[in-house]
Amino acid sequence: MRNPKKSKSLSSKLKVKTKQKEPEVKETEDVHTSEVTTVWRPGIDPIGEDEELEYDPTAYDCFHKFQVDWPCLSFDFIKDGLGGPRSTFPHTTYLVAGTQAATARQNYVAFLKLDQLGQGRHGKKAAGKENADSESEGSDDEDEDMNSEEEESNNGEPPAKFHCRLVNHQGGINRIRSMPQRPGVVAIWGDTSRVTVIDGSKFVEELAGEAEPTAKSRNKQDVRPLHYHGHSSEGFALDWSLAQEGRLVSGDCRGKIHVWEPAEGGVRGWQVGGAMQGGHEGSVEDLAWSPCEATVFCSCGVDGTLRVWDIRERGKPMISVKGHGIDVNVISWNVTVPYMLASGDDKGFLKIWDLRSFAPAAEADGVASCHVAEFTYHKAPVTSVEWSPYEGSMLASCADDNQLVVWDLGLERDPEEEEALAPAGNAVASTELPAQLLFLHAGMQSPKELHWHAQIPGMLGVTALDGFNLFKPSNL
Repeated sequence: MRNPKKSKSLSSKLKVKTKQKEPEVKETEDVHTSEVTTVWRPGIDPIGEDEELEYDPTAYDCFHKFQVDWPCLSFDFIKDGLGGPRSTFPHTTYLVAGTQAATARQNYVAFLKLDQLGQGRHGKKAAGKENADSESEGSDDEDEDMNSEEEESNNGEPPAKFHCRLVNHQGGINRIRSMPQRPGVVAIWGDTSRVTVIDGSKFVEELAGEAEPTAKSRNKQDVRPLHYHGHSSEGFALDWSLAQEGRLVSGDCRGKIHVWEPAEGGVRGWQVGGAMQGGHEGSVEDLAWSPCEATVFCSCGVDGTLRVWDIRERGKPMISVKGHGIDVNVISWNVTVPYMLASGDDKGFLKIWDLRSFAPAAEADGVASCHVAEFTYHKAPVTSVEWSPYEGSMLASCADDNQLVVWDLGLERDPEEEEALAPAGNAVASTELPAQLLFLHAGMQSPKELHWHAQIPGMLGVTALDGFNLFKPSNL
């Protein structure tokens, strides 16, 4: 990671997907030369009154949108029995999500199966369609509308199928996580100051055996919790350990962190320890277990600090570093390069840390400068960050600027290669964009949380106020 690799046509990878009139690339015509394609930057480049922006379908191998009844602040992919890594379309994915409804009684946990996820008009099929369309530009718009919108969007493929099972939940759901070792077991951080663990394995099994969506899927059911614990206030920080089955950590808005130890004989009960000492001054915003050390986790908070803990030493954190001069909203621990950590803050700054050189600051302002990379691209608070489970140098972030960015720390700009590829129709990348910006997805309304699919390399999911986006960039 310290020896950057050259980008494979970075200009062709800077693709923006936007909804309706908030796109991806802008085409301008020079009266003296041929048409030139340039990268359009959301929030920076203006849009003319007579301009309509459209995303490039060839930038995606697949792209799907879906919604439930209410916005969801949090979701998680559920590990399935279909194997991985897998790449053949159509795909099937399983998710669990928690709602933020208008009233407490209307909330629920949704176990979802998305089936027959094809490519539609994306990927190589889109490129072929564009070539065919360019040969018939003279035809009337009315002739182009002869086929139905569904047929056009699916490109002749059968439509995707949406299956669900709903479980009642009293109060809004701030964070939800599926246990890696037992995916049907789910931890829920509610806005009622309570963390609840339920077993939804039977719902996942029902969904797996269901060929067609049924009316039963709309009926909300009651499930008795496996365990619950009340915090002194509500919170958002929650994470299952990858290294120790059933071990959970939760943090609240008063700076309290509690570790959950599974009872002997399996996950049918937990012993919740007292609050860790020497915690954050204010809200704990996020938590992440070490992917390889069963007793070690990291926390971040509104006090701007990142703290590494060992549950065998409850008196204080092992390391405490003021990594940001403002609230730290999210963190992610790299599962393939376990000494790398990422954090995102309220200013939109994204920082990369090497834990081998993690140390308190010596600067007068108290903010540590030991990060190995920093990106200031986002123009609003970072709401989610996560490392790729397949590429150690790759991570994704999203923010309240309505953008999701995929980064590759191993990229560097190659002007000669970009110039050579320009005649092939590749967009000209602005020098103001970071060389490590690999892909840009836009068009969402206030994205809240993103995840990589652990069994389908390159597939990403994100939840926003206007629903879910599930997509796979063509350059990953």
